[in-house]
Amino acid sequence: MIRFYFHPTPNPQKISMMLEATGLAYEVLPVDTRKGQQHDPAFRAINPNGKVPAIVDTEGAGGKDVRVFDSNAILLYLAEKSGKFLGKPEDRGELLSWLMFIATGIGPFSGQAVHFHHVAPAGSDYGVNRYRNEIARHYQVLEDHMKGRDFIVGDEMTIVDISAWGWIDKAPYVHKNPDVMNNYPNLKRWFDAMNSHPAAIAARNVGKDHTFKTEMDEDAKRAMFPSNYV
Repeated sequence: MIRFYFHPTPNPQKISMMLEATGLAYEVLPVDTRKGQQHDPAFRAINPNGKVPAIVDTEGAGGKDVRVFDSNAILLYLAEKSGKFLGKPEDRGELLSWLMFIATGIGPFSGQAVHFHHVAPAGSDYGVNRYRNEIARHYQVLEDHMKGRDFIVGDEMTIVDISAWGWIDKAPYVHKNPDVMNNYPNLKRWFDAMNSHPAAIAARNVGKDHTFKTEMDEDAKRAMFPSNYV
């Protein structure tokens, strides 16, 4: 059984799709980040970085509990556990390269773009421009790569596609532009195909039976951005 620590945001959404696609048995454990539950000692014992997603595999190596945190690490772990979505051996270098491109580029720069577009105080023009332009550059790298391709790596869906899907799904919010995908036709074609996958459709219903805090009030900001209040 996979214990899946979840909040309805892009990185956990990747894991929702992966779990649905692999068919691994899992239990959803909500972590309400706007209430600060990611800082609870019990959760910090699973992810000392205090972020979602995280998992505990109760049937890990030697039959022992195994914790895994960071979405791309979880994707790689679940792919190896299930033997699915790892691509072909000859594509291993490409798979690792693009997976890290998402982990170090698309993901964090999207997060910072969201922060400066939607959360930071007005007047942070340098930060807005920095992250808006950088995330556009990252999207263009992927757009150019996807010309004539159906998948990011190889000729079948891999964890790289699943990882990218979680963030590209939020492109209008990230770029603060509802029509932004029209600027990236190759990426849009790929995303539309990914978005119709049964596992993607099922992933959108994960956690829907739990009510998460939606207000970005002062308490939520302190919980989510504690380093701003040191």
